[in-house]
Order: sequence, then C-alpha cells, then structure tokens
Amino acid sequence: MTKRSTPSQKDGKGEVSGHKVSQNETLLDGDDRKVELGKKVTLLRGISIIIGTIIGAGIFISPKGILKHSGSVGMSLIVWIACGVLSLFGALSYAELGTCIKKSGGHYTYILEAFGPQVAFIRLWAELIAIRPAATAVISLAFGQYILEPLFMPCGIPPMAVKLATTIGITSIMYLNSMSVTWTARIQIFLTFSKLLAISIIIVPGMYQLFKGETRNFENAFELNNAKLSEMPLAFYSGMYAYSGWFYLNFLTEEVDNPERTMPLAIYISMAIVTFCYVLTNVAYYTVMSADEILASDAVAVTFAEKMMGNFSIVVPVFVALSCYGSMNGGVFAISRMFFVASREGQLPEILSMIHVRRHTPLAAVLILYPITILQVFVGDIYSLLNFMSFLRWLFIGLVVLGLIYLRYTKPDLPRPFKVPLFIPVVFSLTCFFMVFLSLYSDPVNTGIGFAISLTGIPAYYIFIYFKHKPKWLQRTHTDRLIHYLQIFVCICLICMLELGN
Repeated sequence: MTKRSTPSQKDGKGEVSGHKVSQNETLLDGDDRKVELGKKVTLLRGISIIIGTIIGAGIFISPKGILKHSGSVGMSLIVWIACGVLSLFGALSYAELGTCIKKSGGHYTYILEAFGPQVAFIRLWAELIAIRPAATAVISLAFGQYILEPLFMPCGIPPMAVKLATTIGITSIMYLNSMSVTWTARIQIFLTFSKLLAISIIIVPGMYQLFKGETRNFENAFELNNAKLSEMPLAFYSGMYAYSGWFYLNFLTEEVDNPERTMPLAIYISMAIVTFCYVLTNVAYYTVMSADEILASDAVAVTFAEKMMGNFSIVVPVFVALSCYGSMNGGVFAISRMFFVASREGQLPEILSMIHVRRHTPLAAVLILYPITILQVFVGDIYSLLNFMSFLRWLFIGLVVLGLIYLRYTKPDLPRPFKVPLFIPVVFSLTCFFMVFLSLYSDPVNTGIGFAISLTGIPAYYIFIYFKHKPKWLQRTHTDRLIHYLQIFVCICLICMLELGN
C-alpha cells in the first residue's frame, strides 16, 4: 500500500486520517514503521545527480552548434567557458534558494514562495502536460538509438526497434525509481562515472596528440571571417542548453543530508568538473578534427573515435547510450519530487503525495509520467513540442532567480546559510530573459504556440484549484474512496513490476 505523507491517527476501523506535513515528517503504519523519504542524498550522490543529468548525449553528438554560430575554434571555446560560468551563477543562485527554502520541488517551490500559487501552478502545468514528457521521450529515444547501433552497424536501425528499446529503457527507469531511492542513487553514481570514463576516452588521446604537437587546427583560432555578431546569441543558447541540469538537486532538498553544506559544495564541484570536461573534450575534438570535419559530422564523438581508435570505436555508442540513461534516471528521480510536493500543496491529486509503506518511494509521483511519455514516444511530434517549450524553461528559471532578488527585499530576515553576491542572480536572470527574447525573435510561431500551451494553465488553475464550489463530479475525484482505489491500482502496478523484474 501507499500512504499519505501525513501524521496519522487510527480510528476504530483502523483507517488512517491526518493533515499534510513536510516530506521528512513521518507516518506510522500498522507495524509502527516510519513512512518517509529519508535524507539519503549524500555529497557524492548529489554530485552524481548534477553531473549525471547535465552530461547527456550533446557533448558526444553535436557540439558543432556552438562552433557553427560562434564562427571560429577560439570563440567556440570561449563560449563553452562562458556558458559554464553563467551556469555556475545560476546554480549558486539555486543553492541560496535551496538552503533558505528547505523544501523539495525546485522551480515550482521557489515560484510558489516568491510569486504565489497561480504562477507556480502554470509552471507545474506546463511541466506536466508537455515539457517533461517530451524531454524524457527525446533523451530516451537517443538511448534507444545508440544502444542498438552496435547491433545494426553499418545498417540503419528500424524506427520501431528504436521505439521498443526506448520503451524498455523508460520502463526500467520507472521500475528502478519505484523500488528504491538508495539503488536509484547508486545506479546514478555508476552511470556518472561511466560518463566521465567516456569523456576521458576522448580527452586522453586528444591531449596526447596535442602534446605531440598536433596544433594545426588551432592556427588562426580566433579568425573571425565567418563570425556574425547576430549569431553569437545562438551559440550561447546552445551552450546553456548543454549545461542545463544543474538545478536538479534542488528538487530533492528535503532528502539531502545537511543541505546547508552539501548543496553549495555539490554545485561547486559538479560545475567545475563539467566545465573542465566540456572544454577539454572540445579541445580534443579540435586537435584531431578540423572545423570543417566537425561541422560535417552527424556524431562528432563517433567520427573522433573512428579516426583515433579504429574498431574500438564501436564502444562509443554504448557510452552515449549509458550517458542518456543516466540523464533519464536523474531526471525522473528529481522531477517526481516536484509532483510529490505539488500534491502536498494541494495542486495535484492527493495520491501523488503518498509514499509506499515498504519501499519508501513516492510511487505514484514516479509513475505519473510513464503513460504520457510512452504515448509521446510512439505518436507524438516530440521535437516540435520541444521547440514550442524550450523557451519556457529559461523563462521560468529566470523568474525563479528574479524571485531570489525579490525575496531579498520582501523577506530580508529569512535565514540564508549560503548567500551569493547580488550581481550573480542579476547577471544570470538577465541572461535567461535574453534567451527568451531570442526565442521570440528567431522562432515567433513555435514560441507563441508554446506560450499559448502554458497559458492553458490559467483556466485549469481556476477550475481545479481556485473555485471552492466545484461541480459534484469534480468533488468526487477527491474522495477517500477514489484515493483508496488509486492506492490499489498503484500497488497492482508495483506487483507487476516485481514480477517482470523476477
């Protein structure tokens, strides 16, 4: 069974009732065992969550976007470094929010605290109906593509085979996150080290060639004949997207051990490692491949491996698949907590704030994305949807960091164990809003559609949340009987997962 994250009192019939509490307060079941999401995210696990979700397929497949828009090898490296610093600014701003607002939920929680429930619900609505299912489906399809590539090389992979492999990957992620927080974190650590191993396989031979004197591709590195000032923002847009994922630890704040110390330290270490790896990986690419070869390649890491490793290059797609799998795992692990917290705040069905009695996982909050994501894999125009929604991510992240500045003035006495200089959130929020403006300028149609989709959250908020006198059919959806049936359904899903696992 799953149980509400509420302190319980048993009536004469043995039923459970109570009021909502924080994620780490406990509930006793019939065996007097605590039902809670414990503080299981240590410093190492926090670092693995951040690195494991930032490093996806992008650094292995298509770093050419930054090169294309920056116009030269030297400028592209500067963009990679600058985007790393800007992402660090954003991550440090989130670290301040995470240490003074000690609630899980990430973007949603901080917007709720700064700007109120309506704006927070719009963010939640966009995440639930479009952004998260599409983002999960895209990285999962990349996993399906690259896990099968060694089996089909040099032939093409049938699209249906990719979708079936993707479905298996998504199902295994949901199963893992439903079964154990500890094992989910352990697998994430393993996948993070596999990503760093994959990057080292690129960096080490590239640096060896560089130290041997292979520097011809760096001659005239800052030649700006092909550079266009109007395209430089697009280079930064691509770079910031490559670094996105630094905010996922904030979705788990209540599960972080000693968050005042762990969160800032995990962010500093993770961003330093990622920036270092990204810059050296690109230096390795440029050492072995010319700018024209990189721009002509559909998968830069594969082309690099074919030139440097011969037959051993077959392992690169496997490492790319593992990298995608780590991003899938970290994303589901973190985002499920946002739905958990939103349910606790009364903005999603109550079943999503319940914790499994024995597994101590937010089972319903994990599984809610499964059917929507699978549907998108098979029938959705995912890439178009991501185009619609890409600007929303930066709009709401910019709004969150603006909320940090706003809270500095509206709640000056709020305890802030970790506090960043004011220029850091100011620079980062301006960067986010600039990227939003860039999206509106470069692709007004798709951006407008995405904005319209997010605005459907306004009537949804008033229909499902705000109005107290709802129609009877809406009132019935919140009855204990329905919640009881949903508990039974979730437990059946868990039993089926266990049977499949055995």
